[in-house]
Amino acid sequence: MPEVGILIIDDDFASQQALKLILDSEGWRVRIVPIASQAMTELATGSWDLAIVNVTLLDMAGPIFSTLTELAQAQGASLQPGVLPEERLRPKRFRALFLVPLMGSKEVPLLLERQGLPYAFKPYHLHDFLEKVSELLLESGAIPEPLRSVSGFEKKKRGRDLRRDVHGGKKMFASREDYQMTEEEIADYERQEKEEEERKKRAKQILNRQPF
Repeated sequence: MPEVGILIIDDDFASQQALKLILDSEGWRVRIVPIASQAMTELATGSWDLAIVNVTLLDMAGPIFSTLTELAQAQGASLQPGVLPEERLRPKRFRALFLVPLMGSKEVPLLLERQGLPYAFKPYHLHDFLEKVSELLLESGAIPEPLRSVSGFEKKKRGRDLRRDVHGGKKMFASREDYQMTEEEIADYERQEKEEEERKKRAKQILNRQPF
């Protein structure tokens, strides 16, 4: 499977570091671009599956937003010769996720919706954010199945509070009062998934024993 490449277009240091920490934990190739001219150069390489973009860095009528929109709305193209046959059957597509300040302009979400572009409000809930990233990477063809590593990521961070940067900077993720998952909620989520898998397994065994 080709390496997953994610481009972070953001000039907010706290946001950069929080996003990179999350995405690095999945083993993906992540690059931060804080300058508009660098973003255009990186987008031109065609080597990224997903761009995560802070809209406060953009001129919504400017060339970067236009380029992101065109790339995200384009149909996936066939992969180059030389890749594995099974990969050649899965055309890749560029996707973009726009980060919108919750207390920012109401016009920006409306513009993104008119263009059919996905976005997430900041601050955001970690589980919801990873779910959205998973969905977009699936659409791009970068991963073969949905990401199911929220609990794994919680273990990897070893108790570090990702809602703030290492210097106690600005809040990036929703607080527990805003539905941040607790360790108990994660354990309950895993238990429910295990029970559901067992239920499906038993149902399948019953169906296999039925004469038709």
